[in-house]
Amino acid sequence: MAADGAPGEPHPGAGRGARSAAFFDLDKTLMQGSSAFQFGRAAYRAGLMGRRQLLADALANVQFRLRGATDADSLALRERIAASLEGKRVVDLERLGADVLAGILPRIYPQMLALAHEHQDHGRPAYIVTAASQELAEILAHVMALDGALGSGLSEVVDGVYTGRPVGLFVYRSGKAEAIRELAEREGFDLKECYAYSDSESDLPMLEAVGHPVAVNPDTTLAKIARERGWDVLRFDRLGRRLRTAAALGAAAGAGGIGTVVAIRRLRPPRGIRRLAASAQKSGRST
Repeated sequence: MAADGAPGEPHPGAGRGARSAAFFDLDKTLMQGSSAFQFGRAAYRAGLMGRRQLLADALANVQFRLRGATDADSLALRERIAASLEGKRVVDLERLGADVLAGILPRIYPQMLALAHEHQDHGRPAYIVTAASQELAEILAHVMALDGALGSGLSEVVDGVYTGRPVGLFVYRSGKAEAIRELAEREGFDLKECYAYSDSESDLPMLEAVGHPVAVNPDTTLAKIARERGWDVLRFDRLGRRLRTAAALGAAAGAGGIGTVVAIRRLRPPRGIRRLAASAQKSGRST
C-alpha cells in the first residue's frame, strides 16, 4: 500500500516531534515458512505449475524454515517466478488470491500480529516489508489491518500478459532498506525511532536502518549478530526444535506436545509490548 505524498514533500507532521513506524518482514517473521510456497501451491492447484516444481518448492520451504535463505536462493526464486509467469494472463494470477490467502493466513503468528497492532495503538504505523509481490503484500496488509506494504515487482506486463522479465525494485537486502528510507522521507518518520523485525541476516540493512531492530526466529548468523549487539530476540517457529528433538529421542519419542517457546530478552518500550510478550509466553499458546 503506497504511502501518500511525493518524495521530498514535507509531511504535515514534520517539525512537530518525531514520528515513528514499525516494519515487519513477512516470511518466517509474521508467518511460518514461505509465502512463495503458498503461492506455488495455489498455482499448482490452478494448473499453472507442475508437480515437480511444487515438490521442489516444498523442500525449499522446509530448508528455509530451518536455515533461512541465501542471497542466491532468493534471487534465483525471483527469476524463476518471473520466468514461470511468461505468457500467463495477469487475471489468472489475480484469481489465485483467495487460495493463496487461505494458505498464508493460518500460518500468521498471532503474537506477531498482536505486536503490530500494539505498535499501532502506540501511534506507530505498521508496514509489511517483503520480497514477495507488492500485490500480495498489499492484500495481506489490508486483511491484517496494517497500514501498508512495501513489496517487489514480479514481471513486466504487456497487454495484460506477463513477459517473464523481472521489473521494478526487488525489496530484498539493500532493497528493503531503500524502500523504508523512501517511505520514511515521504511520511516524515524518524528512522532512529522506528522498529524493524526480521528473521534473516539478509535483512541486516533494514535492521541497521532503524533505532530498534528485533530478530524474530533468527537464522544462525542473525542470532549471533543479535547477541553481539544486544538486540531483542523473539522465537516462535517450532519446526527446527521438533526435528532436533525427534532425532535426539528416536522414533519412540516424536515431536508431539512441544509447546511454543517464546524467548524474549530486554524488549524495549513501549511497555505494552513487553506485557503482550510475557502474556503469550505464560499462556503457552501454540502457533
